[in-house]
Amino acid sequence: MTYYIRRTIAVGILVTLIAFGYYGTTLYQALHNPSYGVSAMARIAEWGRNEGIGGLVTWAENIYNRLHPAKVGGAPSVNAFGGTTTDTKTGPLPVPPRLISPAPHQLPGEGVWHPVGRTTANGVPTTYEAFIRPDAVHTSYVVGVAWMDTKLLQAQLYSGSQIPGKMGLPYRYSAPISPIASRAIVDAFNSGFRMQDAQGGYYTDGKVLIPLRVGAASTVVYKNGAITVGQWGRDFHSLANVASVRQNLDLIVDHGAAVPGLNLQNNAKWGRVTGNTFNVWRSGLGVTKNGALVYVGGPALSIADLANVMVRAGVVEGMETDMNTDWVIFASYQGAPGHAISGASGTNMLNSSNVGSNAMLERPTVFFDNWWTRDFYVMSLRPKELSAATATTR
Repeated sequence: MTYYIRRTIAVGILVTLIAFGYYGTTLYQALHNPSYGVSAMARIAEWGRNEGIGGLVTWAENIYNRLHPAKVGGAPSVNAFGGTTTDTKTGPLPVPPRLISPAPHQLPGEGVWHPVGRTTANGVPTTYEAFIRPDAVHTSYVVGVAWMDTKLLQAQLYSGSQIPGKMGLPYRYSAPISPIASRAIVDAFNSGFRMQDAQGGYYTDGKVLIPLRVGAASTVVYKNGAITVGQWGRDFHSLANVASVRQNLDLIVDHGAAVPGLNLQNNAKWGRVTGNTFNVWRSGLGVTKNGALVYVGGPALSIADLANVMVRAGVVEGMETDMNTDWVIFASYQGAPGHAISGASGTNMLNSSNVGSNAMLERPTVFFDNWWTRDFYVMSLRPKELSAATATTR
C-alpha cells in the first residue's frame, strides 16, 4: 500500500470521526434542548432541519404518519366537550351560535361555547372555547376552537431567536412574557412554520426581516392592537400603522369558504405534508365577518378538515399556522385583571383533563420561559378593560 493511499485512508477516517463527533455532539445537545419541542421525535426533527437535512426529516415524518395513521371510529373522552352553557354576560361582539359537528349525531355538549381565561374588570368574558370532532371518520378525536373578542382584546406578535431568526435581534417583544405584560394577558398561542418552510415573509419592529410575498396568507397586527387575517397584496397593501406581519403559505379559507384544492395530496401550496392522507396535529387562525379572532387546533386534522372547522366557526379569511403535536398550543390564563401572573396560571385548550392522551404537549409556561425560541401571539386586555372605573357595563 503506497504512502498516498494510506494518507487518503487516514484522512477519510479522520473526516468520518470528526463528522460523527460533530453530529453526535449536536444531536445530544438537541435532545436536551426544551426549545426543540417536548418529544424526542420533535427534537431530532428540529436538529435535522438545523443541520441541513430537512428533506430527510420530512421524508421520515411522512413514513411515520403513514405507519401511524389517525384512528378511525371510536368515541372521545366523556369530558371532551367541556362546559355546556355560554356565559350570560356578553361583550361587544356577539358569541357565535353553537358549532355544528362534522361528525354525524352531535354529542351532548359538542360545539357549545364556554368562557375561559381572564375577564375584563367588569367580569365580561373575552374568550370562549368549544370542542368538536374533526370529521365523520376520526370520531374518537376532539379539536378545540377558541373565539376571541377583538373589541376587548389587543394582539401582539412575540418574535423568537429561531423564528424569524437572529437577523432582527434583539426584538422588542420576545419570550419571556414580562411581569408587566402578564397583568393583561388572556391568551397565547403558536404562530406559523419555520420561515424556510413558510413560503412567506416577516415584518416587525419597523423592519422587513424577510420579504413579504404577494399572495401569501398573512396575519397582520396593527399598532392599535387590532389583528386580522387575509391575503397580502389584495387585502393589505401598505405597512402604514402596521406593527407586524407574519406570513405562512396561502389562505385555506377565503370569502367564507374553503379554497379549492385542499384535498389534493401533498400540494406544496399549503405545505408538503398535506391532504387527507395525513390527519395530524394542525392549527389555524382566522377572522369572522365582525372581526372576532378564531383559533383552531387539534389532532387528526387534514388541511381540508382544518378549513372546514374554521368555516363552521364563522371564519371568512383563514390560514394554517403550525403543525405537529409539539408546536400546536393554545393557552388561556386566569387572574385578576391588572395583577401579574406566571405561566402556572395557564390552561391548555386541549389538556389531559378533557381529552386524555390527545392533549397538547407543550405547557402554558413556555411563553414565560426565556429559552422559548419560536414566535407566538399574545392576546391581552385592552387598557380600558383593566380598570373597573373606566370599563362600561355591557
